[in-house]
Amino acid sequence: MDPRRIEFARRSWEAGETVVPGTESAEIMHTLATEAIALCMRINSEPDPRMRHRLFEELFGTELDSSFVVFPPFNTDCGKNIHVGRNVFINAGCKFQDQGGIHIADGVFIGHNVVIATLNHDQDPTRRAALHPAQVHIGRDVWIGASATILPGVSVGIGAVVAAGAVVTSDVPSQTMVGGVPAKVIKQL
Repeated sequence: MDPRRIEFARRSWEAGETVVPGTESAEIMHTLATEAIALCMRINSEPDPRMRHRLFEELFGTELDSSFVVFPPFNTDCGKNIHVGRNVFINAGCKFQDQGGIHIADGVFIGHNVVIATLNHDQDPTRRAALHPAQVHIGRDVWIGASATILPGVSVGIGAVVAAGAVVTSDVPSQTMVGGVPAKVIKQL
């Protein structure tokens, strides 16, 4: 697929433009999902960490710092809109839906089975197949506990902690711990 088409679609998704079935944007989304599924299968069966790192670079479409580590299995349905800094660790079983853009800063730890989603379906049943992308930003030195879910449009501030099992529906202030469903501030750090 033409990299310019991918970049154009990626930028429109990050801008929050609705993806309507039957459009070029939806076609690109489907093609990238098919490619990501195949790459994730290769990543998840690759025993050599250096080769997995190269496969992640192919999946994300960019060079990654050597400090980036992911324990498989890992799954995403796009891959081309995940942006990670240095010293990022992602534990096993994570699922990222990154079409809207996932930005992970330096020093982030992500626990087992974390879900990060950047798409919502339309609430109107007659338009339910339309997708509304929204970026997720994870600030520097954040720790996201096991089985937490980060929903579209959320920003997690610098140094914050998201407790295990939390469902984060709104922004998390820096240097706070949040937990629960929906996640609320538990304490200042």
